[in-house]
Amino acid sequence: MIRINLLPHREEKRRARRQQFWAFFGLVTIISGLAVFLVYLLIAREIAAQEARNEFLKKEIAVLDKQIDQIKRLKEQSDALMERKKIIESLQRDRAEAVRLLSELAKQMPEGVYIRSLKQDGQRISLGGLAQSSARVSTLMRNIEASPWLEKPQLIEIKAVTVDKRRVNEFSMNASIKRAPVAGKGEQK
Repeated sequence: MIRINLLPHREEKRRARRQQFWAFFGLVTIISGLAVFLVYLLIAREIAAQEARNEFLKKEIAVLDKQIDQIKRLKEQSDALMERKKIIESLQRDRAEAVRLLSELAKQMPEGVYIRSLKQDGQRISLGGLAQSSARVSTLMRNIEASPWLEKPQLIEIKAVTVDKRRVNEFSMNASIKRAPVAGKGEQK
């Protein structure tokens, strides 16, 4: 038997091509959809990983901030302790200073000079007193200059006054106390 094709063959080819086109289009659409979905999953995974790293870094930064605060507090405490240590060292160094000052003034005082007032302000002392003559005040100033514990005498005022029907010179002067140099930070005792 002979087969006769009643349909036009061109129409069949067009239909076959159209079917191929739609099949190919569907395949490309599915593949493209899968590719987009895979890229989306990959990007989402990277975003999640980066967010996890960011969270870890935030936690570590918080821990480091706490440590920095502790270090600041320790530094403040250390500075306060160093200040206290300096004050204690200063007090330790200066505790016998009043006794030494009075002893030194007694040694340097010439005859005929009497101290009526003595005031210390840091390293500066102010003396006020009476002298039988102005030459004795000059001697006192020379003695203070030669003293190992006193220095820089400055006569502020000297004037003649009458005390108990005797003519004397009233004076006031300043001087400085020599202090031993403080050991530096780099030096050890």
